[in-house]
Amino acid sequence: MAYGVLRDYRRLDALLSPRLSRKPQPLLRALLLVGIYQLESMRVPPHAAVHASVAASALLKLGKARGMVNAILRGHQRDAGKAVEDRTPGVRYSYPDWLVERIQADWGSQWPGVLEGGNRPAPMHLRTNARFGDRFVAMRALEAHGLTSRAARVCDSVLTLDTPVAARDLPGFDEGRVSIQDGAAQLATVLLGARNGDRVLDACAAPGNKSAHLLERADIDLLALDIDAERLQTLDETLTRVGRSARVEVADAAEPDTWWDGRLFDRILLDAPCSGTGVIRRHPDIKWLRRPADISAAAERQLAMLQALWRTLAPGGRLVYATCSILRAEGVDVIAAFLAQTENAREVAIDARWGFAERHGRRLAPGMHGFDGFYYAVLERAAD
Repeated sequence: MAYGVLRDYRRLDALLSPRLSRKPQPLLRALLLVGIYQLESMRVPPHAAVHASVAASALLKLGKARGMVNAILRGHQRDAGKAVEDRTPGVRYSYPDWLVERIQADWGSQWPGVLEGGNRPAPMHLRTNARFGDRFVAMRALEAHGLTSRAARVCDSVLTLDTPVAARDLPGFDEGRVSIQDGAAQLATVLLGARNGDRVLDACAAPGNKSAHLLERADIDLLALDIDAERLQTLDETLTRVGRSARVEVADAAEPDTWWDGRLFDRILLDAPCSGTGVIRRHPDIKWLRRPADISAAAERQLAMLQALWRTLAPGGRLVYATCSILRAEGVDVIAAFLAQTENAREVAIDARWGFAERHGRRLAPGMHGFDGFYYAVLERAAD
């Protein structure tokens, strides 16, 4: 219910607001929104939704508001289908207006599908460990435990579970045979193309899924960096579970002088910090927490990280730039600015059957191939 209210918050609030004679305290407003969400979107009998919401007012020490909660929800139930809804895109799709406008500008006629994709609950994707055989070995193990799955067409490590389950219920999870990771994120390792013996940098590595995937596919010398020490603990646990190891350091990738030993990398993965607008379907609070200024600030940081890391890449080496953003400001615009000012950088075209080709790189809308929204570009350093 919490996720549902966050996904549909603005539309629900538009249904609630006309029924309020005064502004309620935040906790009471939240309870009313949960009540309306149950009436609008759940299979709970209406009388049960009203009764549970009224009962919850006492648990939340809002006992004086019991009558108000009852009256508003019964009024909404009584008028169901009669209300004239606000049809502006921001209310209809439950997004802030500024984000709707950015998505409309960036996606053209496809913008309604992008917004809808961000509102649909995400499926559960698994990453299969190539060291234990191909993904069909994992699929058969799942079937033996009553779990059915489908193989994604565009990435050879991805299985999509027909019914999500807890990690503890996945056969092979504790042994590192399968991991939970969205299919779009798994494309990073494929694009990087690390080979046995390569010296590789995962520049923003926590919580560790991409590092683990890299190590599952090749015997590499991996340095995993992240600025967040607490999240790196999860990375260590992930690598232990899959039976792989790497050098792990707490460091800011944008400041190589504080961590780089001067030896050049053959491959660099920069999954840069971003707005997260491509994973709204998994984190619907992003819609309400982000501000327009956050996008420009993120883009500046992304470009600075690219510039800082470029000198650590060996001639002929490859850098994959990725963001889980659906906004061009954090994708193609960053790469365009970097290429314009970096003489020894050239783009490697992504020959793929997924997503859309951009002027530079490729991007995925939320829900394409069942994946999260993502942007990728592949760069190669020319010989000095």
